[in-house]
Amino acid sequence: MTVATARHILVDSEEKCAELKVQIEAGSEFADLAKEHSSCPSGRNGGDLGEFGPGMMVPEFDEVVFSAEVGTVQGPVKTQFGYHLLEVTSRS
Repeated sequence: MTVATARHILVDSEEKCAELKVQIEAGSEFADLAKEHSSCPSGRNGGDLGEFGPGMMVPEFDEVVFSAEVGTVQGPVKTQFGYHLLEVTSRS
């Protein structure tokens, strides 16, 4: 079975999500922005979600986590929780 580790930042608007992505691409630290802006409890750990397999997260999330290139920031990804920036940190 494939497993992945990922981190994310959860915000309530697509605009905010896109703005944070620009900041990351300009050199801001993903973890720092997660601590400051993410509404998910994982924010205090820099957005780290730990390790999980397919089907453990919502489908929109799964789709990105198990297809995106490792180490690239994806998003905005919309789920029922809001808008996510998502980075797959490993997959095996």
